[in-house]
Amino acid sequence: MFLGDGGDARTAWESIRTMLRAEFGQRTYDSWLKPVELVGVEAGEAILALPTHFMADWIRNHFLDRLRALLTAQLAGVRSIRLVVQPVIRDRVGPAETLEPQPIVPVVPADVIGLPLEERYSFDSFIVGKSNELAYNAARTVAEGGPMPFNPLFLHGTTGLGKTHLMHAIGGELRQRNRQAKVAYMSAEKFMVEFLAALRAKDTISFKQRLRSVDLLMIDDVQFIAGKDSTQEEFFHTMNEIISAGKRLVITADRSPQNLEGIQDRILSRLAWGLVADINPADYELRLNILMSKVERMPGAKVGADVIDFLARRITSNVRELEGALNRVVAYATLVGKAVDLDFTRQVLADVLRAHEKKITIDEIQRKVADYYTVKLSDMMSARRAREVARPRQVAMYLAKKLTPRSLPEIGRRFGGRDHTTVMHAVKRIDELRAADRELEADIGHLSRILDN
Repeated sequence: MFLGDGGDARTAWESIRTMLRAEFGQRTYDSWLKPVELVGVEAGEAILALPTHFMADWIRNHFLDRLRALLTAQLAGVRSIRLVVQPVIRDRVGPAETLEPQPIVPVVPADVIGLPLEERYSFDSFIVGKSNELAYNAARTVAEGGPMPFNPLFLHGTTGLGKTHLMHAIGGELRQRNRQAKVAYMSAEKFMVEFLAALRAKDTISFKQRLRSVDLLMIDDVQFIAGKDSTQEEFFHTMNEIISAGKRLVITADRSPQNLEGIQDRILSRLAWGLVADINPADYELRLNILMSKVERMPGAKVGADVIDFLARRITSNVRELEGALNRVVAYATLVGKAVDLDFTRQVLADVLRAHEKKITIDEIQRKVADYYTVKLSDMMSARRAREVARPRQVAMYLAKKLTPRSLPEIGRRFGGRDHTTVMHAVKRIDELRAADRELEADIGHLSRILDN
């Protein structure tokens, strides 16, 4: 039975929302728990609705037990939870709304000097997190076309973190807001090539006029002109003309102005007058959000929450490589007609994962398992056979076999000089138990994530 707007259910659900926000923090709540809606209670079963299958999988694997505990405590008669997927969720307890599809407004091609803008690099497709929040907000300020409290905007960060994405988004958004706006986007290398060609043709005047007539000038990877004195001379004067005319200037580099070598001091000083915003490597939560968003934009792709979690933990270098890993797995699965599960993902990305591999040791496994089950570390190596010790020891042996390259005899020696057949038995026993014991399965998953992190 679907619930109406009022009554005990609504009050209870709002109370549960407040508790979830306090327990997990605002960022986790906004990303994963806020979209969850209580839409009904039927035969002692609370029906929770989510907007996508991916989010339903994620809630099931990470928050279901906590939601069940809160719902059974707050709503009399509720004993279990059922998750359903409804594309649009209302902001109150009640059935999901059905909305008429909205027309898609195409991006108007920009009047671009230099390189064309990529429509797929929009603000909507840029996932914001703690590491890039300042850069994102500054980019939006430039793109909105209103008064700018800073000029230029200087974005810096290592490759693959989203600098170029933001530049394309700025240009596309400004052009949508003002169809008459002139946008110039180019790499510093292209700036140099075109300037030198103008020098050779003895036509630098047209080059200067073309760039300085724009409303927005964006130069990517300015570190490329380090040591190029004549190019830097022209670049400095172009910067001054753009800023003095009240036009907008955005520049990116792979490092901050004070760390750029081979760039003239007056250019660095001019850059520092504006807003310098760094883009740091994405943290775990941002990597999750990026992958989730990308999966949602892949028609027909079925990627489980466990695979997303695995990729977010293992591919940490940059966003470009993270997205590339997901693309590769989905493409391979489509070509060979296989499901995207953890084993398949590990197989396809074996070379990538080796490059990002964290060296997990048997000592670390023993410590983490002993802490988790609240047993002494020495019990891992002891001859004790009590169940409260034997089971954690078997789990530790199992994880040592699965997560390290160590041989069975070596693992046995590290567990008090045991024979390799003891390790074989432990691995087989845990494999058998995982299929029937949900608590043990959860323990293995939790410990694996702790050790991978």
